[in-house]
Parts: sequence; C-alpha cells; structure tokens
Amino acid sequence: MSTKELALQSITELPEDASWDDIQERINFMAGIRKGLEEIDDGKGISHEDLKKEFQSWISE
Repeated sequence: MSTKELALQSITELPEDASWDDIQERINFMAGIRKGLEEIDDGKGISHEDLKKEFQSWISE
C-alpha cells in the first residue's frame, strides 16, 4: 500500500467530526511509526534487552 493510500485509509477511519488538528495528529503519528520501522530495517534500532536496561536505569535514579 502506498503512503498516500495509508494516509487516506487512516483519515477515513477517524470520526466524522474529526478536526484538522486530529487529522494532522494522525498523519504525524503514522509518519513517526513509518520512520521508526524504516530505522529498524536499517539496523538503527535498539534491542528489547537494551531498552529494558535503559528503562531500569531511569527508574532507579
């Protein structure tokens, strides 16, 4: 599915009374998810174990 098709589908799923801000927020969210998935595909992600360790350090501070 193309980026345009994904955006249109996502917007279509919003309630009929969705505001411009709601639409923009949805598109920004979708763009962020897509960017994150691309980064993971490029090997730029962080492992689950490393993330758990990082969270643990935040909690213990």
